[in-house]
Amino acid sequence: MSVLKVIELMGSSSISFEDAVQKVVNEASKTVKNIKSVYIKDMHVTVNSNKITEYRVTTKVTFGILD
Repeated sequence: MSVLKVIELMGSSSISFEDAVQKVVNEASKTVKNIKSVYIKDMHVTVNSNKITEYRVTTKVTFGILD
């Protein structure tokens, strides 16, 4: 039987939503091991002078609890 834990993390990027999610995974993996999946809970953009300047994501990162 496996036990999983879910944490909520936010990330941002000036490039894309995909890059923002990758940054979340990169940062989380520094301290969280055994990441199984990432659920995108929410997505937002910041707009300045009619141009998107920042992509933001709120995620739920699921990882296995190791014995």
